[in-house]
Formats: sequence, C-alpha cells, structure tokens
Amino acid sequence: MPELRVHAGRHYAVQFHYALPDDAWRVELSEAVPAPAAWAEIPNAQTHLPGAAFMVAVIPDEDPNLVPAVHIHSHDEHVIPYEIMRWFMEQVAEQVERCRLAFEQGAPEAVE
Repeated sequence: MPELRVHAGRHYAVQFHYALPDDAWRVELSEAVPAPAAWAEIPNAQTHLPGAAFMVAVIPDEDPNLVPAVHIHSHDEHVIPYEIMRWFMEQVAEQVERCRLAFEQGAPEAVE
C-alpha cells in the first residue's frame, strides 16, 4: 500500500515494490492522482493513488557491492518541495538500512 502525503494542496505518494530482474527494491515517488469516483462509496477506500513515478530509488539487496541509486524519470519539469524530497529520502534510507541489515544477517527475505 502506498504512503501518501499532502503538501501545499498537492498529494504525493511513495510506494515500494521488488523488481526481480534487478534483485532490488524500488522506492518510487510520484504525484498522487484522485481515485476513481466509484471508490467514494467503498468504506476505507483510498482517495488518491500513486501516479507515474518521477523519482525511483533502486536498492540492491542481493549484492553488497552494488550501491543504491536514484533515477529521475521525467519528460516535464517537476518541482519537488523540500519536505517531500526529505520524506522520500528518509523512506529510501530506511529501506537501504533494512536491506543491509538483512544481508548481514543472511536473510534477504527479511527485508520484505
């Protein structure tokens, strides 16, 4: 489930997923988009969903020699508020720490 945050009236989303081809976790930052109107009647339904990711952190968890990296995906200019960038990078740092700790303990599946 994505984590959502509102800043200056705009909604942002951070979501995590595992990319098997890369043997790496991906932490994605996007501007959240409104959920379908039909969801309004569903109890506890999310009001916003992640949009297209414009920043993606790739965090390898199988090879300690590979370093995490942030990729910027954008056809347009995105202005990212400092607080949102900080929130995203905190999420990335926590995932890097989980992956490194799990690797040291010999249990890559522990980072899930």
